[in-house]
Amino acid sequence: MEGSCFHRERFPFYLVLSLLLQGRGSTFTIDCSGFEQHGVDPSALSVVFDRKAFRPATNLSVPTRVNISFTMSAIQDVDEQLQLLSSFLWLEMVWDNPFISWNPKKCKGITKISVATKNLWLPDIFIVEFMDVDKTPQGLIAYVSNDGRIRYKKPMKVTSICSLDIFYFPFDRQNCTLTFRSFLYTVDNMLLGMEKEVWEIADTSRDIVQTHGEWELLSINKASPRILVGDNLYDQIMFYVAIRRRPSLYIINLLVPSGFLVAIDALSFYLPAESGNRAPFKITLLLGYNVFLLMMDDLLPTSGTPLISVYFALCLSLMVLSLLETVFITYLLHLATTQPPPMPRWLHSLLLHCTCPRKCCPTAPHKGNEGLGLPTIQLPGVKEPEVSAGRMPGPGEAEVAGGSGWTRAQREQEAQKQHRMELWVQFSHMMDTLLFRLYLLFMASSILTVIGLWNT
Repeated sequence: MEGSCFHRERFPFYLVLSLLLQGRGSTFTIDCSGFEQHGVDPSALSVVFDRKAFRPATNLSVPTRVNISFTMSAIQDVDEQLQLLSSFLWLEMVWDNPFISWNPKKCKGITKISVATKNLWLPDIFIVEFMDVDKTPQGLIAYVSNDGRIRYKKPMKVTSICSLDIFYFPFDRQNCTLTFRSFLYTVDNMLLGMEKEVWEIADTSRDIVQTHGEWELLSINKASPRILVGDNLYDQIMFYVAIRRRPSLYIINLLVPSGFLVAIDALSFYLPAESGNRAPFKITLLLGYNVFLLMMDDLLPTSGTPLISVYFALCLSLMVLSLLETVFITYLLHLATTQPPPMPRWLHSLLLHCTCPRKCCPTAPHKGNEGLGLPTIQLPGVKEPEVSAGRMPGPGEAEVAGGSGWTRAQREQEAQKQHRMELWVQFSHMMDTLLFRLYLLFMASSILTVIGLWNT
């Protein structure tokens, strides 16, 4: 009884050992005499199917080489907030099973058959950056050739982590990494290679991806560094995928309308400041620009501070500055037309220098603006009283002369006030022109700086 119990306990071990040792150093010759008439006979490959739990190697000290390649068929989404890249891949893996072999001449010329993957050993290749559940369809097949080469293709929706830089949005370029590695097998058991050249993978993927989607595939490069995890050394292949956003949608919906509004705001300086229509017009533009930003908020990235947000903030600041300039000029004009104060000497000299730098402007002192060199202003329809030399006025004439002298002082005061008003109005227009030129200079330099940063 003890012997029979011992044999029952050791039976699974003997079975596994017999499967490992069976065919050591040689391949199974598959009998395919009835392939064409009755299809593939399952019993012909039953020995191979029974070994699917073990790595196909006649010498376990020799690692199995798995060649991989992929085709990126689409870039579905780039999530800037979660730093994720969602793409569709057609992954292809090729390896050799030394226990599969048949003679095509004895098998009606058949060199390749399709086998369900559930009956074969599959390499445990995974993507290190993968951040979602593998949704590969079940029940896929693999092609087995007469020399034992197995070719397995499967579609994959890959949601991988990627370090995204959105500063240059919508003219940004992203570099993401896809690292293929075995989960269990070290370099002693599995080596990774390339089934295609990397430029072939890039060209094929570029031809497919460029036909649709927001993103454009630029290039694919690779590196093959080995990684040490604890005491185990793993082989891996890293693919560097460079993609670029197509900016046409954002140029039409964001940049062009914003540029139009800023241009109209600049042209509004040609409205006369005395009319009082410039400030309401600029306030309407400012409100319209804020509504535009609220409507276009869904097109902007939800995380980080892209350069386009700086551009919008800059345009909004320019509109606010132009409105403040209009308020300042309106205040100067109101001050000039109601109670114009005497103009300071330095400001009057600056005004004379800016208005007539090459002319010799006559100056004459006035009571209301002493020492400023204001020219005498003669109001239309007013004549200076004539005094005859050597004639003394009588009592009646003296009274008339006294009244005319009071009228003359009043007229001189009105003339001085009118002159001060003209000076302040002229100063207001000069300041309006100066601030408008500074506004244009600042707007042009700022926009050119942003465009220069986008082009780098």
